[in-house]
Amino acid sequence: MKLYYATGTCSLSPHIVALEAGIALDLEKVNLAKTPHPTETGADFTAVNPNGYVPALVLDDGSVLTEGAAIVQYLADLKPGSALMQPAGTAERYRQQSWLNFIASELHKMYSPWLFHPEYGVQAQDVARKMLAKRLAFVENHLAKSGPYLTGDRFSAADAYLFTIVGWSAFTKVDLAAFPHLRAFMDRVGARPKVREAMQAEGMKIAA
Repeated sequence: MKLYYATGTCSLSPHIVALEAGIALDLEKVNLAKTPHPTETGADFTAVNPNGYVPALVLDDGSVLTEGAAIVQYLADLKPGSALMQPAGTAERYRQQSWLNFIASELHKMYSPWLFHPEYGVQAQDVARKMLAKRLAFVENHLAKSGPYLTGDRFSAADAYLFTIVGWSAFTKVDLAAFPHLRAFMDRVGARPKVREAMQAEGMKIAA
């Protein structure tokens, strides 16, 4: 399988899940700064994903799976022994899916596009940061009661996604000072060997 990624984007999440599950992936970098988006081999990425955004996972049969929340579930299900997603039909699985949906809709789409495009204006960005503060407070309270990870004691695919998205906070000037449990979560996940391996492979800076 091949994962199309871009440094500093949400494609980090499925990359982490694959490494945590012990799944080998070929990687191909996409240049999102150019249009149409070329890959490092010179291919047009929109031929892979017409929407033009990462991640995209090319399966062994040549079909393509898009949308990070779906990709992490697919990868986790390939290795059920990793327990990165609980079995389909269980209450635990639906809780994990609830978190994946929350992160995608309430966090991901508040950070991006609003805080990555200054042309949207200061007012729009201030509104986005205020909304994020409310949503992050919800995550903070949950981690305080039910942590250290989103669904308890075990790291899951949802944690990989949360780590990836909240990792944009410094760049987007989202203040995490009021969220000590979330900051501890970020440190905890960021120290995982497979997380560091994924970040290094994608050319990201990691803490010493």
